[in-house]
Amino acid sequence: MKVGIVGMGWVGASVAASILHSGLARELLLDDAKPGLAEGEAMDLAHGASFYPTASVRAASIEEMVDADAVIIAAGKAGGPKDNRLDLLRLNATIVHDIARRLSGMRGMLVIVTNPVDVMTQVAAEASLGRTLDSEPRSIHAQVVGEHGDSEVVRWSGAQLGGVPLRKWPGWSRERELEIGHEVRNAAYEIIARKGTTNHAIGLVTAALLRWTLRGGRRILTISRVQEGAVGIREVAISLPAIVSGSGAVEVIEPEMDAQEREALERSVEVLRRAYQEARSKP
Repeated sequence: MKVGIVGMGWVGASVAASILHSGLARELLLDDAKPGLAEGEAMDLAHGASFYPTASVRAASIEEMVDADAVIIAAGKAGGPKDNRLDLLRLNATIVHDIARRLSGMRGMLVIVTNPVDVMTQVAAEASLGRTLDSEPRSIHAQVVGEHGDSEVVRWSGAQLGGVPLRKWPGWSRERELEIGHEVRNAAYEIIARKGTTNHAIGLVTAALLRWTLRGGRRILTISRVQEGAVGIREVAISLPAIVSGSGAVEVIEPEMDAQEREALERSVEVLRRAYQEARSKP
């Protein structure tokens, strides 16, 4: 497998390391706008070749990635301690749109991890790259739908433990739902406040996504893609459960939601619709 990564900051470096350890890529191509950075990361990773499955690693241009099996876009400005994901809109939209245009004609899978990830997914799709994917950390028992950010919705009505609805478990309460939901929404802010960025979990989940899809698997994952009518949502990139294969997010599965969750999801859609319009508007 030939895999490319555009953007070799904290996140791109973690994605590269995770992909190499997974044994997925036989050839890993790295690019960054900062002169020398991709080459330096490639050299550093190559020095550890004895500790991961055989693969070649080198710096390359974006244009050299057009025939790759998958390209991960991790380029863009990272959020600071006082930033939320939607604060990064215009700058990152311009960066992602330019990269997507340079990948025109690509037939492989495109994975977006640049934040705000839902809006960047839609920006990349606008640049005529076909299906685009992003993944968030997998949960066995519950799903988080909507924006990957402050308006995301934890679908507690469908959460299960051992096949039993979580809300029927002894001692479970709506107060715990509020506490856990708050932790989920604020996890990135807490990490950024301590170390300046989030990167390792993103790298691991991106490598897992590629492993599941490029090796012919079909999994149900919570994926951000431009929706085409699922639960009444159109022309907005937002996370919903979908069957994911080597062809991308091929089938969205409409989740059952209670009235409160559906209302929250509709609010999330509007947040992202406005964010996308802002991102594509001229300063």
